[in-house]
Amino acid sequence: MSQQLKQSTNYSALSTLVMVFFFWGFIAASNSIFIPFCRTHFNLTQFQSQLIGSAFYGAYFIGSLILYLVSSFLGYDILNKIGYKKGIIYGLFISVIGALAIIPSANANSFPLILVSFFIVALGFSLQQTAAQPFAILLGDPATGSHRLNLAGGVNSFGTTLGPIIVSFFLFGSVGGEPKEVTVTNINNLYLIVASVFAAVALFFLFSRLPEGKDDAKFEGSSKASFSLIIMTVILGLLITVGQLTEIGKLPLLVIAFLAIVFILFYSNSSALKNNAGWGAMKYPQLIFGMLGIFIYVGVEVTIDNNFGALLKTPGYITEHGMLDSEISKYVSLYWGSLMVGRWTGAISVFNLSKTGKMIATIVVPYVAFAIILFVNHLYGNDITDLYPYAGVIAVAIAAIFFGQEKPVKTLLTLSLLAAFAMVFGVFTNGIVSVYAFMAGGLCCSIMWPCIFSLGVAGLGKYTSQGSAFLIMMILGGAIIPPFQGALGDSPAVGMHNSYLVAAAGFAFLAFLALKLRSVLKAQGLDFDSQIGGGH
Repeated sequence: MSQQLKQSTNYSALSTLVMVFFFWGFIAASNSIFIPFCRTHFNLTQFQSQLIGSAFYGAYFIGSLILYLVSSFLGYDILNKIGYKKGIIYGLFISVIGALAIIPSANANSFPLILVSFFIVALGFSLQQTAAQPFAILLGDPATGSHRLNLAGGVNSFGTTLGPIIVSFFLFGSVGGEPKEVTVTNINNLYLIVASVFAAVALFFLFSRLPEGKDDAKFEGSSKASFSLIIMTVILGLLITVGQLTEIGKLPLLVIAFLAIVFILFYSNSSALKNNAGWGAMKYPQLIFGMLGIFIYVGVEVTIDNNFGALLKTPGYITEHGMLDSEISKYVSLYWGSLMVGRWTGAISVFNLSKTGKMIATIVVPYVAFAIILFVNHLYGNDITDLYPYAGVIAVAIAAIFFGQEKPVKTLLTLSLLAAFAMVFGVFTNGIVSVYAFMAGGLCCSIMWPCIFSLGVAGLGKYTSQGSAFLIMMILGGAIIPPFQGALGDSPAVGMHNSYLVAAAGFAFLAFLALKLRSVLKAQGLDFDSQIGGGH
């Protein structure tokens, strides 16, 4: 009887949903090509060019916060009410509007309008991502939900690998050959196609006979936690306003923004420990450390890549005169491909393999993913001969994964320390060896998300869903840390190369957080070094 009651997977719906995951990765990674292009085209500083990432990742925070606050005001979860299917459809159409808005923004030669357009695209992504992950679990047996999320995460990473190459092709007319002059037509064609694909997927969802994806779980509101998040948003808004209307330096404002976030998080937790009424999930210290961990992790993952185009263009770093915008796509692709390598490897644990089979797969799968990265770059005309030695870096990452034993604290600590060393090594070297070191950051980042996430929501009980929402809001780190590094890179006293010490410091802080999370959970009687899976 139990076998008969088992829900079969809706593969038609899942395949369409996976396409949405692909385009999240495609667009997010494509920013790495669009940012240096905008810096050259609009004659921007590195800090100004990083505002594209700030608009993009800031929209995730604003979108998630609005959804949570409105749900709190109404007393029920809006997505549960309308269904995950409609949530994805609405999110896709919002992204269509943003993608189409990029076209007149480019025609008007207006960088501020482009920022607004990217914000709208990501606002749609925020709604899509909030709805799509639980929807993937509902499209089959809940027991195999993690399998579907890992599949979606793997396809998302494939999108991040292809995105920089395809966008480079559309912008520059070629990838490995002679670059053509970028015109507004190139941008129009690219984002017209992106908008069309989003619209096509939205229409498929709209007219398909898919389940609505509703959940009857009770919404847990927390008035005091909501107030803290509103205060955080107001402070960030004021700092942005001050930055635009005054001559105060960007670096001090960004430092104040970071310190304000840290202060609000820990003040909220301290207040909740004295009187937990109205604080909800924020009364758990592991959630506070997890939120800070997601903030730093996303910020570091994004900053390594978003500033890398500027580093490659720096004379003397890898070539005498610096690389052209059209020549950097293979290295950007390798970075996001490194995330794919790690996530595909991390997904092995969801399959029922023998101990020997899992060991073999953990060695083979990373190199299969690496081969795909090389093949895709070769297919688009890139010279890949200088990428071959990166296989040795992958071997080191495989050894670190074995050492981590699929335990979240041990894995997070190991990868954070390894990544911090790689960043420092990259700063004190030049040429392709330095490139390998910085790209290794992608390998280390690849499976950090599930480690931090699982530790952050451990022991939250009925507040697990709320805690998850708060963790996703902390994608905000991608809006603050990259421009901070960009501002340092603009400083002659630091320079773009040395600015990567920001990433080293971020990884070192994540290692510290791993130890703090272990300590906090042990104090609650939770030994959470157990098997995990997943990816972001």
